[in-house]
Amino acid sequence: MKGNWGVALIVDLTKREVERRPIPDEWFRDYIGGEGTGVRLFNDLVDYSADPLAPSQPVIFAVGPLTGTQAPSSGRTVLIFHSYTSGGLGLANVGGQLSPPIKKAGYDLVAFVGKASNPVYVVIDDDDVKIVDAPELWGKGVRETEDTIKGTLDGKGWQLASIGPAGENGVAFSCVVTDKERAAGRGGGGAAMGSKNLKAMVVRGTKELPLADPEGLKEIAKAAREELLSEEFVKDELKPYGTPSFYDSISALGLLPTKNWQRQEWPESIDKIGHAAYHTTLEVKPYACSGCPVACGRKTAIKEGEWAGESGGGPEYETLGAFGSKCLVDDVNAIAKASYVCNDLGMDTISAGQVIAIAMEWWEKGIIGPDDTGGIEYTWGNGHIFPEVLRQMAFREGFGSILAEGSKRAAEKLGGDAGKYTMEVKGLELASCGVAGSKGEAVSHAVSPRGADHLRPYASVVDAFAYRNEELGITEDVDFLDDGNKAWVKPFMELSMATNQMGVCLFTVITLAVQPSTWAKLLTAATGETWTKEDLLRSAERVIDLERMINAKWGFDRKDDTLPKRLLSEPAADGRGAGQVVDLDRALDSFYAAMGWDLKSGLPTEETLERLHLTGVV
Repeated sequence: MKGNWGVALIVDLTKREVERRPIPDEWFRDYIGGEGTGVRLFNDLVDYSADPLAPSQPVIFAVGPLTGTQAPSSGRTVLIFHSYTSGGLGLANVGGQLSPPIKKAGYDLVAFVGKASNPVYVVIDDDDVKIVDAPELWGKGVRETEDTIKGTLDGKGWQLASIGPAGENGVAFSCVVTDKERAAGRGGGGAAMGSKNLKAMVVRGTKELPLADPEGLKEIAKAAREELLSEEFVKDELKPYGTPSFYDSISALGLLPTKNWQRQEWPESIDKIGHAAYHTTLEVKPYACSGCPVACGRKTAIKEGEWAGESGGGPEYETLGAFGSKCLVDDVNAIAKASYVCNDLGMDTISAGQVIAIAMEWWEKGIIGPDDTGGIEYTWGNGHIFPEVLRQMAFREGFGSILAEGSKRAAEKLGGDAGKYTMEVKGLELASCGVAGSKGEAVSHAVSPRGADHLRPYASVVDAFAYRNEELGITEDVDFLDDGNKAWVKPFMELSMATNQMGVCLFTVITLAVQPSTWAKLLTAATGETWTKEDLLRSAERVIDLERMINAKWGFDRKDDTLPKRLLSEPAADGRGAGQVVDLDRALDSFYAAMGWDLKSGLPTEETLERLHLTGVV
């Protein structure tokens, strides 16, 4: 099938051997590409009996049939691995400039298996693949690593995906970073690479993309960009102010997690860390990932104070929420510094900030004190501790070594009441969108295979932001406080998954801007085979169910589709969901029924597996 090469590059780091494995053509029809074919290959390569960080476990970089094309925001790469964080399927997604070179080098998937005897990086230059010994890079930050490696390479067009000390030291929320600032953040992908002694993947590609109808795709892509850029929120908020614009909008809706989710409102913070203050206090330059007309990213520099002159990527909205409202820190300079440190050390800002917020509540409740923390005061609003705490996490020093395990394991080590205050699902910390006032978002967090997940789908846009979409059948009013009637989450989840299969950014559909039928037309032009919106959504459903069955191999079922105790038993103190708890059983029953999943186990029924041609796959 056009649009894909039909090739998976498999690098065995133990044997120092390279295999170019053909991908069956039917995989592309069934799973499209990207996360779909990546997860399908993962199922074939993974050792279900081994630990997450065992040498046998694969780490896969996946791109899609629209990668590197004129399709809007077609610059995403999916990372697939066995997650140390959750013990289940690890899934992360990154933008930047990484994906086009992978595709132009002639690969749909790049998989690493085995473990090198010493630190290495792998250079992929079209058909030429080399494993380079690099013990001198171990312990280096992402910035120095990228600069050092690029200094050894001839020519232009090289892109890197690397880990920092956090990945080397197996931090539960370590990530993989590209462009020095863009992170495949969620689930501990950095630890997966670090367990293989793999410091970086370096790639350059020069081949022409294998498209069926390049001119037709170009014309459809133009229409898709118009759909995207004409959408009100994209046009008026996301493009001019970047993801920090979400801070203001989510705050206005009373959905802003504050003080480790004790509250859902912090209006007084808007004048300090809202998008207007952000763009005034910091020097700000928009950043666009490959093929993106929106440029929602921000590169920043601190103008004054103790970190004056320092610069880096972000903070993006989720970083503002994690280190800002959750920690009661209203100093945008401290939050920016935390973003820079996380990027260089290779840590997910969502989890890192959330873990610190939990530690602040442990301090408030007397569960930890100065004797535990080496004198560091985990008090609310104390953003000055961020750099040192993050360094301790990455290098596993002092109390930071406990926090580096993620909040679930850290609470288990502390014992007592520590677990009452953790905010995680399947070991993965919650992002910054309140669920008491968005019961669809509660479902997204609970059922995601990778753990707490605000993006699969970002359901708040339907029940809290009141978006509707005829093509998805979401046309009637949705009560954001109703725990039942969650059938509408299914098509939105499918559309969100489809972006990861095609290799495009979720922000193209997060506000339901680019229509499913438009994506189907783009796929038709890329592949030369006819796709409808129904085909697109059915393929996405197949991937969702495949991931569900993969997790089932590790024992995951309905019992794991849960939420933190605070959200299930403590009525929200304020915000849109004031007085609300989540009746999760009712919500799950409704969603499971729509998905064709057994209500008791939460797993796809035999009829569903047969309908999706998944019988016997896992």
